[in-house]
Amino acid sequence: MICLLSALRFHGLTTQDPHEVWMAIDFKAHKPSAASPALRVVRFSGPALIEGIEHHALEGVRVSVYSAAKTVADCFKYRNKLGVDVAIEALRDALRSRKTTVDQIHRFAKVCRVANVIRPYLESAV
Repeated sequence: MICLLSALRFHGLTTQDPHEVWMAIDFKAHKPSAASPALRVVRFSGPALIEGIEHHALEGVRVSVYSAAKTVADCFKYRNKLGVDVAIEALRDALRSRKTTVDQIHRFAKVCRVANVIRPYLESAV
């Protein structure tokens, strides 16, 4: 699944241009090896891996990408890798562009176990 910065870019929720394709794989799966494009692999498990998946066609290829709400929650989960500023920007852009709602983000924040972390940011955004 395409996740984090790559998913933010797909949904138009960031000004950053990732130099790698961020990919989520199962915690127990083998890391894929590919020379191109450069991959940045993060490991998810349980509901965090299977919830919020959308399927899109890009240039005739079926691609699995996490939804905007799930991506925002994931950004808060991986805020130490991405930076809190990226997570806050994603949250603001997602709500401002109406690509998701506070309720949807809160639902995925519970799935990703970051509901307490994201709560103050959601309250200030409303």
